[in-house]
Amino acid sequence: MFLNSLSGRFLILTTVFVMLAEVLIFVPSVARYREDYLLLRLEKAQIASLALLANDMIEMDLEKELLENADVFNVVLRRDQVRQLVLSSDIPSPITATYDLREPGAFELIGDAMMRLLRPQNEVIRVIGSPLREAGLLIEVTMETAPLRAAMIDYGLRILLLSAVISVITAMLLFLAVRRFLVKPIEGVVGAVKTYAAAPEDARRIIKPSAGVTELREAEEALATMQTQLTGALRQKERLAQLGGAVAKISHDLRNILTVAQLFSDRLERSEDPAVRRSAPKLVGSISRAVNLCESTLAFGKAEEPPPQLDRVMLAGVVGEVVDAERLASGEHDLSFSEDVPAGMVVRADPEQLYRVLGNLIRNARQAIVATGKPGEIAVIASESDEEWAIRITDTGPGLPTKAREHLFQPFQGGTRKGGFGLGLAIAAELIRGHGGRLELLSTGPEGTCFTVCLPKAVAALDAAAE
Repeated sequence: MFLNSLSGRFLILTTVFVMLAEVLIFVPSVARYREDYLLLRLEKAQIASLALLANDMIEMDLEKELLENADVFNVVLRRDQVRQLVLSSDIPSPITATYDLREPGAFELIGDAMMRLLRPQNEVIRVIGSPLREAGLLIEVTMETAPLRAAMIDYGLRILLLSAVISVITAMLLFLAVRRFLVKPIEGVVGAVKTYAAAPEDARRIIKPSAGVTELREAEEALATMQTQLTGALRQKERLAQLGGAVAKISHDLRNILTVAQLFSDRLERSEDPAVRRSAPKLVGSISRAVNLCESTLAFGKAEEPPPQLDRVMLAGVVGEVVDAERLASGEHDLSFSEDVPAGMVVRADPEQLYRVLGNLIRNARQAIVATGKPGEIAVIASESDEEWAIRITDTGPGLPTKAREHLFQPFQGGTRKGGFGLGLAIAAELIRGHGGRLELLSTGPEGTCFTVCLPKAVAALDAAAE
């Protein structure tokens, strides 16, 4: 409906405000008109009295004509401290009010004018004023109020009609101006939002700021920025969804391959070679973890990521397995590992997920040091307090680059090396959050990097995290 639109409401408000302004002008205008009307009667009465003073002997008919021309009943002049009744006729009723126009106040004139408009009965009033050209001390007349009120009403109606015409013209001009400079651009922004909502992945539908009004242009620029970010996020989400489908398919086939490899590795445990027998448990453990990882990936692809299976875990054993695997992966590079984990420390965690967290952190540290081609050291230090267990992983690598620090735990954005995808830290942080804990970057720089894994001891927090 037009009246509910911005244009319609602005048109109505403009008309109302202009009419209000005209009413505020109308009141003093009518008061001024009443004053001029009364002063004109005093002027005519003075002219009539001067004609009588010039000739004392005038006929009654001429005196009556002079009074009718001045539209008054009596004319009194005060000259030389003498009050003289110059012209007179019968007064139809007693005098009800006296008005002095010699030095009237603005509010007094307005109040008298409004009272006269509100009193329709015809009355006789006395009006006092100063004679023109100092022709005496004062002049006063008596007159009826009916002609005065009729003249005021006629003048007021003409003022109101003119005000209405001015209001309509002003409102229409303002309406056209507002519609051109405000409503049209706003409608353009609304149309752009609707068009973009129909296909937010299409970058061609992003609004192009074009408004000339500063505020509207700022709104268009903010909307364009938001649409650009949303389109990028939707595209990334689509790519992640496609990647997830591909990973799920690969994990499915890889699980089958690893299951076969697991069967063959069982036979290695029965080998008579001492070196093979020592390596076989580690190989079996690695293949079992790979199978579990494939199954977890498939579950994640179905949005059925299982909660952590919390258990009491010997931390030294998990750290030792991770360090042994990374020491083997480092090959001949001059890289040393140190473990400072109390032998009897038991933490409450999911052993497989804890292995993945520590594996990702230590693997990132190893790859960063190896990439420099210089010797290095990786240390794992564990401690505990009344509230939590803390595991610190420090290295002497080159530190994290700026981009990695800005997108530290975001997948596909926090990669720290060429060819990396930035998934290790994102996976580790998510797994630790599932335990109710936190993964934090304590420090990074040319002297090395330090991460800390904090696991809470509170059973309530762990249960909530599992849920």
